Amino acid sequence: MKYWPLLVLFFAPFGNAVTLEELQQRFTQQPVVRAHFTQTRTIKDLPQPLRSQGEMLIAREQGLLWDQTTPFPMALMLDDSRMVQIINGQPPQVITAQNNPQMFQFNHLLRALFQADRRVLEQNFRIDFKDAGTGRWTLKLTPITTPLDKIFASIDLAGEQYLDSIRLNDKQGDLTDIAFSQHRLTPTTLTDDERQRFATH
Repeated sequence: MKYWPLLVLFFAPFGNAVTLEELQQRFTQQPVVRAHFTQTRTIKDLPQPLRSQGEMLIAREQGLLWDQTTPFPMALMLDDSRMVQIINGQPPQVITAQNNPQMFQFNHLLRALFQADRRVLEQNFRIDFKDAGTGRWTLKLTPITTPLDKIFASIDLAGEQYLDSIRLNDKQGDLTDIAFSQHRLTPTTLTDDERQRFATH
């Protein structure tokens, strides 16, 4: 045991603990992140989990694009003023803070989760941030505001350089696990097609 202080001194310069402030700063330096997602929803009354996958884009200035490809196509666009959802090529459904404040509040929080926006998170959750070692981290969010506290028991995030996973634990006992992979930081600006989607939806 007497060798532990020497080991600590030796490794300290190479393994500084990750903090929430550093994480937010790291994410702020990523203006556009694109990634593949796989979502698994485990509902206690269903024998099999529901699985979906697709591509996600989070842009710091514009918002969130969520393109599910399987089991059916669904496109979601979220910015500061509205959420637009298109399912299977049907006419767009537009949700705003005026016509559905609860749904809009939850979806607005998605951006805060992806960007580790400490101010927004602290307004809505009790925060338990942990350094998991070797640059990895976990963030457990327990809702403290309504309606979030009526819907979720907790939201768990984990990652390293990027956000790698989100787990939504709801009050009904159901689980939603979202895993992100193939993160891409380039191009650092939106393509013409991506910009058009934010402008026209």
